[in-house]
Amino acid sequence: MTQPSYKEMWENLNLDIEAHDGLLEVLGKFYGDIYMSQQGRLQGMEYLDFVLSEVHGLRIKELMDAKAQGRKIIGTFCVFVPEELSLAVDAIQVGLCAGADAGTEAAETIVPRNTCALIKSFIGFKMAKICPYTESCDLIIGETTCDGKKKAYEAFGEMAPMHIMEIPQRKEASDRELWKSEVLRFKDELEKITGKKITAESLKQGIKTVNDKRRALQRLNTLRAATPTPISGRDVLLINQVSFYDDPVRFTQSINTLCDQIEERIAKNEGIVPENTPRLMLAGCPMAVPNWKLPYIIESSGAVVVSEESCIGTRNTRDLVDESGETVEEMIDAICERYMKIDCACFTPNNERLDNIKKLAEETKVDGVIHYSLMFCQPYTHETFKVEKTLAESEVPMLAIETDYSMEDVEQLKTRVEAFVEMIS
Repeated sequence: MTQPSYKEMWENLNLDIEAHDGLLEVLGKFYGDIYMSQQGRLQGMEYLDFVLSEVHGLRIKELMDAKAQGRKIIGTFCVFVPEELSLAVDAIQVGLCAGADAGTEAAETIVPRNTCALIKSFIGFKMAKICPYTESCDLIIGETTCDGKKKAYEAFGEMAPMHIMEIPQRKEASDRELWKSEVLRFKDELEKITGKKITAESLKQGIKTVNDKRRALQRLNTLRAATPTPISGRDVLLINQVSFYDDPVRFTQSINTLCDQIEERIAKNEGIVPENTPRLMLAGCPMAVPNWKLPYIIESSGAVVVSEESCIGTRNTRDLVDESGETVEEMIDAICERYMKIDCACFTPNNERLDNIKKLAEETKVDGVIHYSLMFCQPYTHETFKVEKTLAESEVPMLAIETDYSMEDVEQLKTRVEAFVEMIS
């Protein structure tokens, strides 16, 4: 993934070229081992392979070209940040690096060691100067989905331009008022930084563009649940991860083309694995690029992942924004309504998530669920117990796993996953 033609661009972004080259070398080998070794992949996955091969190259050049034309780059860590509003001011919204052990030692000089891997990762990427997305941003949006992030943003904000959105912790009327005020504050900040006013026409188009992306991912999630399953869980996870980086219109077209190919495979009753392969759901914490450890372990242990209940999965695509609004006020209300349906573990109580997991398990006909929590992620680790109890009532077996981004526990995890797969087979 080291392209000499991009070296000047990376230097202009003030990246540590030697450290960045090392990251790309490791990422390329990791990707080759986990993705390119798969047999029977759909032709449409070549587009995703290309996007990943250029995720620090051509895509960053596109962002730089857009900035040269006066457009702004908005970076985010969370599905709570409404992309519809960023598009309505002709900005580009992208996800930021947060899925690998990088710069951990430096990160631990400004946040406690017992902070989750995701938080230490995005701080580490910044301090090690190896994330071109973070360095490209005109504004980074943080959100208060947990105490760890909330306090980490105080330190991160000293290194990068930030705007923090306060996320409600309950779903009462007063919480909805708070959320609307935060969405309006975000709108004001976007208009201030871009110098552009959000109009009914631009917001309506922004809503349609993001809804179209979600519709394509909904279609993918429906098709992948066929028996035999036509696409690996690793590939669908990759698609969901890329959705946070790629141009939304181009991405939507590519995924709908891929879905056409999946429909052809289903019509021929062809699967990526044999029909009797144990089917699993992954639930819990989000998995940012290149956090592919657990899906790889699962699918090399004789099972296949057919659904993901996470922010890099159905939590981000399940609900659409109502497109019937005609005024900016009506559309802002519709955006607020849609985003308050997110069943993040930051909410209390969060019974919607239990209902959604139970429903998804039924719809995708899983034989079991693996609940994944990052170490020191209190919200999702706490909910592990309730999820297990809910699934037990439906007689769906569950395995709870806590891990981080390191490779030190791979063999231990593999032993546990293999035992679980054997039990449900």
